[in-house]
Amino acid sequence: MARVLAVHAHPDDVEILVGGTLALLAGRGHAIRIVTATAGEGGSAEFDPAETARVRQAEAAASAAHIGAQFRCLGFPDLGVFNDDPSRRAVTEMVRQAAPDVVITASPSDYHPDHEAIGLLVRDACFAAPVANYRTGPSPALATIPALYFTDAIGGRDRDGVRLKRDFAVDIGAVFATKRAMLAEHRSQAAWVLKQHGISDLGADMEAWSRRVGADFGVDLAEGFRQYRHTPYPKAPVLQDLVGESLLANP
Repeated sequence: MARVLAVHAHPDDVEILVGGTLALLAGRGHAIRIVTATAGEGGSAEFDPAETARVRQAEAAASAAHIGAQFRCLGFPDLGVFNDDPSRRAVTEMVRQAAPDVVITASPSDYHPDHEAIGLLVRDACFAAPVANYRTGPSPALATIPALYFTDAIGGRDRDGVRLKRDFAVDIGAVFATKRAMLAEHRSQAAWVLKQHGISDLGADMEAWSRRVGADFGVDLAEGFRQYRHTPYPKAPVLQDLVGESLLANP
């Protein structure tokens, strides 16, 4: 059994970008832990930050329960995630506590500053996690750097609209109903994404994106990934091996 840690900025980001892959891995008996940097307390025009945070964390926990995953929020402020030393130590402690074999996190190039910042923080935390003299809390240093993967950016492009490359994708057709059910738990976001993003149906928008990724790989529905292999990060295809026959090579 592998330990898989998925970290993104806000409740619903994981579901949109990697929910299908996590459902697939959970179905194969792997242990899944979902972490958000923030509670997404900025994501409402109806409720104050405290109530929004409470609602969104409850929704995220309900979503994780669909695949038997653990959920945790790091408690960084919405629109207040920065790649600084206190934040890096907090994320490193979280990685050490989880002791994952695989880490999946946000693309360091994306439309949202929190997405970019948590991607960088997790990248650097994976590097720091085995450094015993980098003290973060009670959790022991890891033996090695875990295998690290970035999800697609939202829309697959950076802030300048440049399309980002993928290494591979995962066919999520068999688990798409679970991915849809996970995202549907985030009911509070219906009004917010309409106001902020002009999206009238978040579930339909997620499906359209999953189909666009799938079309790039010749299947109905897929999620795209890039493995971070820069020295000294692991180069072995750990996630690729875990998804097995659902792996889609980049055409």
